[in-house]
Amino acid sequence: MSDAGETRANELTVLLADDQVPARAGIKSTLEPHGLRVVGEASGADEAVRMAAARRPDICVLSVTLPGGGIEAARLIKEALPETKIVMMTSAAREEEMFGALRAGADGYLLMSTPASRLPHAIMGVVRGEAALPREMTARLILEFRERGTRHRLVVPTTDREVELTAREFQVLDRLRKRERTAQIAARLGVSEVTVRRHAASVLQKLGLPNRRSAIEMFEQSE
Repeated sequence: MSDAGETRANELTVLLADDQVPARAGIKSTLEPHGLRVVGEASGADEAVRMAAARRPDICVLSVTLPGGGIEAARLIKEALPETKIVMMTSAAREEEMFGALRAGADGYLLMSTPASRLPHAIMGVVRGEAALPREMTARLILEFRERGTRHRLVVPTTDREVELTAREFQVLDRLRKRERTAQIAARLGVSEVTVRRHAASVLQKLGLPNRRSAIEMFEQSE
C-alpha cells in the first residue's frame, strides 16, 4: 500500500454497536492496530443512531441482533449519513437477514467468526468499494440478481387482471401446485423455509388470495 493509502487508513473512524461488551472489545482490539480508530461504542440501536449522527464515523460496524434492531439502525444511519459505510455483523449467515441488511443500505455483511487477520482488511475493503460478504452467500446473491430479470405473467381468471411474478415466486407456486410442503420446496430450490414462506406470501398478496389452496386452484385454471 502507498504512503497516501496508509495515511487514509489511519484517518478512518469507526463506530461499534453490539450489546455484548466482550464482542465490542474483541472487534476493537482487532481493528485499531490496523489504523481503524474506534470513536464510539453503542449497546443499542437508538444509541447507535444518535452516536453516528454526533460523531459522523467513516464506518459503522453494527450487530444484526442489536437491541432495537440492527438492520433498522443501519437504515436510519444510512439515510442520515449516506457516505458512511455500514458493515453488519452476525453470528450465523442467513439469507433473509443478508438481503434485509443490504436493502437497508448496508455495505457489508460479515460473520462474527471472521478471522481477526481478515476482518480489518474486509472493512477497509468496504471503504474502497469492495464487497464484504461470507463466501457461501455470494452465489445466492448472484442467483437472486439473475432471477430479478425473469418475470412470469399470470391472468387472474375471475378478474382478467394480469399479475407479474418473479422467477422464484413462480417456482414456489409451481411446487405448491404439485402439493409439495414448505420443507420439500426449500430443499428442492436450495433456499430456507423462511424464504419459501416469504415468496408464497408475496404470491398470495399479488393475486389477492387468502391462502395457498386458492392460489393453486387459480394457477391450475390459468393453464
